[in-house]
Amino acid sequence: MTVFDASALLAVVKQEAGGRRVAGMLDESATVSAANWAEVAQKVRQAGLDWPEIRAILFSFGLDVEPVDSLDAERAAEMWDLVRSLSLADRLCLALGERLGEPVVTADRAWAGLPGVTVIR
Repeated sequence: MTVFDASALLAVVKQEAGGRRVAGMLDESATVSAANWAEVAQKVRQAGLDWPEIRAILFSFGLDVEPVDSLDAERAAEMWDLVRSLSLADRLCLALGERLGEPVVTADRAWAGLPGVTVIR
């Protein structure tokens, strides 16, 4: 299983650098937090793209949207002291990866060097 940040999924959608690499990693074990899924939906709509079509494409890979639970929320709050440069959604993604014991994939270079994180560009 792999946890994907919104930026990684958006790299696929927008055909950005690293997008092909991410597409090759998407399968039935791919997971995204509901917070990051909301970010993907917002950014797709903001770009004027067809959300229902993009949603269907991403789900066709077998992507699973995992709810944010109280432990994720509390861990994301704790992380603020460690990585203040990351947004709440970013920290929720990292918390989900920790909770599931799975690696996290992002396109955000600010995450470089964080344990368990792969930066795709």
